[in-house]
Amino acid sequence: MSGSFDVAEALDGGISDRGRAWSFIRSFAGAWGVPLTDDDGTPGAELVQAEAVLGCSLPTALLEFHTLAGARTDLVANQDPLLPPHQMFVHDECGGVLVFRSENQGCAFWGVRLTDLAQDDPPVLVKARHGWVPFMARVSLACVELVLSEALFGGGGRLYNACELPGALLGTVPDHFQWVQLPDYPMWTGPEESPVRWFSAPGKLLRQDGLGVHSWLYVRGRTRADLDAICEIVPGRWSLGYIESLSSEQPPF
Repeated sequence: MSGSFDVAEALDGGISDRGRAWSFIRSFAGAWGVPLTDDDGTPGAELVQAEAVLGCSLPTALLEFHTLAGARTDLVANQDPLLPPHQMFVHDECGGVLVFRSENQGCAFWGVRLTDLAQDDPPVLVKARHGWVPFMARVSLACVELVLSEALFGGGGRLYNACELPGALLGTVPDHFQWVQLPDYPMWTGPEESPVRWFSAPGKLLRQDGLGVHSWLYVRGRTRADLDAICEIVPGRWSLGYIESLSSEQPPF
């Protein structure tokens, strides 16, 4: 599909319910990669087995997300993956939290309180450095964030880059890119990199962790030209080097 797909435009008006979340994920998958098919979900038998082992029912929203895209590793398992059903577990803190996502080195976890499991689309917590804190008001919102983050980090060196933003560049992103209507949420690494906000343009996706000096900007282009365009607009010290179009006289990083 055309690189004209713009995440901010697709999410204009926010995510009012689960149906809106799943519709966006379908559109995003088709525009940025391969369209979802009926074979891309987690097999139902695996979900039933997980519920039996865990001794609890999974929230409807989590079941729907697994059924929609649970087997699409490009959308759910590049950096901080959605846990396969057999790897879900209950964390004992906060009266019990069903963990459904993990940071790739086990430094953070995302989950739902056991007391909230009866809700169709319950709130999500993240276990940050300072304990469990509210992450998103609904599982479906957290699933949209998961897909965006996993796609962001799935571009490899050719389509992905990152830089730390000095004070002089803090206004560059909101001045040149459209804010994606996801609620602000905490970065698990701590308050200095919170809140997290998303921005976009056609074929371009940006995540800013923190609003102050030395916040981090992570970017992904649908194509290399899209990525190069972001790096030209935001002249930061990009962690994967200067874009190819810049002069070779510039010092590499």
